Amino acid sequence: MNEARTDTDDPKAAAILDAAFRSFAAYGFRRTSMEDIARGAGMSRPALYLHFANKEAILRALVSAHHDRAVAGVSAALAQGGTPEEALTRAFLTQTGERVETMLNSPHGPELLETSGVVSADISREGVARMVAVYADWLEAGETDGSLRLAAPARLVAETIVGALQGIKAPPYDGYVARIRALAQVIGRGLAP
Repeated sequence: MNEARTDTDDPKAAAILDAAFRSFAAYGFRRTSMEDIARGAGMSRPALYLHFANKEAILRALVSAHHDRAVAGVSAALAQGGTPEEALTRAFLTQTGERVETMLNSPHGPELLETSGVVSADISREGVARMVAVYADWLEAGETDGSLRLAAPARLVAETIVGALQGIKAPPYDGYVARIRALAQVIGRGLAP
């Protein structure tokens, strides 16, 4: 059993993670059973246990997969160029993803956020560090080529960006998107040369 498995490893793992996420959003983490997840994935409970030891291992894999997708997506979004505001808007919206929308619109979203913070704190710390590195690299490259103007070290600005995005993550999703756009506007205009 590999609790670090992500949803891109194999079709069965993908089905399990998808079913788990749907169940967590519909019923909450505490009320979702391994039976619910197995049924949603179209397999037996014993088959599910061949992939994951428990719900916590599944949640850890979901969080890991989220960070993998977010880091790759933000990297690609920033590489597309444009004004700092345009690049940050694209990156911030990419970072949220469909699952964040589902979670923030679910009545069980706060429970899932809290539980994932406890169960997968180590994975989240590592994912946040990777995201900070992506933004810092973009900021440093922009400062070097003159497309960005930094008033503080790139790493500190990147940590501030990532921390601000975490701080504004709250339901409803439409409000979160409005806050994302406002944050991208404020930071982007501040970075413009």
